[in-house]
Amino acid sequence: MTEADMAAARAKMIAKRFGGATTSTGGKGSVRRKKKVASRSAAAQSDAKLGTTLKKLGATNIPGIEEVNLFKEDGKVIHFVNPKVQASIGANTYIISGPSETKPLQELLPSIVSQLGMDNLSQLQSMAAQAGVAPGGVPPAAADDDDDDVPDLVEGNFEEVSEQS
Repeated sequence: MTEADMAAARAKMIAKRFGGATTSTGGKGSVRRKKKVASRSAAAQSDAKLGTTLKKLGATNIPGIEEVNLFKEDGKVIHFVNPKVQASIGANTYIISGPSETKPLQELLPSIVSQLGMDNLSQLQSMAAQAGVAPGGVPPAAADDDDDDVPDLVEGNFEEVSEQS
């Protein structure tokens, strides 16, 4: 064996024994992994943090709430249907969670009139004035034309009057 052969054999032995250029894991004699660790998403972590904060506040669930409406200053309403509502009375905190929709006030009008405050009522009156609706709730053109649909009452026999026409 020559010196060159000896150096090549040593390099081959070192590469085989200490990994050399290959960085493979596993194979004979490696430690078996017991379970796969699932990484949590950022949303799941933030939900867990929120849950622990609510527990610290002492928030309790309020059952039986069918809808929640949050009125914005620009005339829109954030509408929750069957939300999860939690409250911490001592901290003056109410937590409303669930699917929501942002709708214009006019879209929810007949059912939410009882929920409107004074500022929302004044906003509603200004919107009605812009639309041209009279304070009685009837458009001005319709207020004058009430009697077009109903014929005048006639005294006497109706058949005689209808034959005269």
